[in-house]
Amino acid sequence: MLRAFIFPGRGSESVGMGLEYAMAYPAARYVFQEVDEALGEDLSRLIFEGPAAKLARPEYADPALLAVSLAGVKALEEQGRIWLSETAAFVAGHGKGEFAALAAVDAISAGDTASLLRTRARVVQAALPEDAGAMCTVSGLGLDKVQALADEAAQGAVCEIARDDAPNWLAVSGERAAVERFIKLAEQNGADQTSLMTGIPPLHCSLMADVVAELDAALAEIDVVPAKLPVVSNVTGYALESADEIRARLAQQVARRIRWRECVEYMQAKGVTDFIEIGHGDDLSKFVTGVDRSLNAVAIEDSQDIEKFLDQFHRETAAKES
Repeated sequence: MLRAFIFPGRGSESVGMGLEYAMAYPAARYVFQEVDEALGEDLSRLIFEGPAAKLARPEYADPALLAVSLAGVKALEEQGRIWLSETAAFVAGHGKGEFAALAAVDAISAGDTASLLRTRARVVQAALPEDAGAMCTVSGLGLDKVQALADEAAQGAVCEIARDDAPNWLAVSGERAAVERFIKLAEQNGADQTSLMTGIPPLHCSLMADVVAELDAALAEIDVVPAKLPVVSNVTGYALESADEIRARLAQQVARRIRWRECVEYMQAKGVTDFIEIGHGDDLSKFVTGVDRSLNAVAIEDSQDIEKFLDQFHRETAAKES
């Protein structure tokens, strides 16, 4: 049995997340302090106290979710005296969660990662006029059908698969009119559900191509080192090999499809059976079992979850040693 730790991206932020970690674990408190110092503001107070409307803005939500995920890692390591690099075979993150995965295995510092996420949020928001693009989720049709409908909806505009999360859970991104046409076609063709994502720019498609160069420049200014564990890339669906590849794939990710299903299948093929989600929410755990119901996936969101995981971890370790 091999284990992978996985990290969610944006969309699950809420006021008060991570507060329990900060109150109970000194190592977790230090993560929030490091992120505050890197950003030059009291982001921790916003995370713990709100207001919710401000926290939901990408320039705050993205580094906030990073801080909560990394605080969860430090809480787990402090409580259990175990280290990710010694207990897992891989790490991976979904979308912006990939930044957290890299920070969790010391490829990039927490402070630099927070700054990168803020830069990313701002350049993405500035890339297109408001309402020029859109994203939607779709379930129940499968990859090939969604691709065919996206091609039909495009009519010369951009309409592309942005996320392949599981065999029946995908997202489409592109110019607003084309995405709206896609939604109508998907509903006419028997989709279980479609949902236009409000307040979300058209990420992970070619409309974001100009943003890649700006992220390349930002990544060139920070220290990136090889990770302590293999980090599976959203862009390629396989493990990143070097610091240069980490930089390249992180920049490209904003304009490329998230290949989460392929990431899970890659890790499964390497022997991973257990996936532990660290952050706020459990969407990735659902995606993992959506790829293959035989896989085990649990989410760690608080101290109680940590205790449950450690109890299982120590029982499995004892069984191996007996």
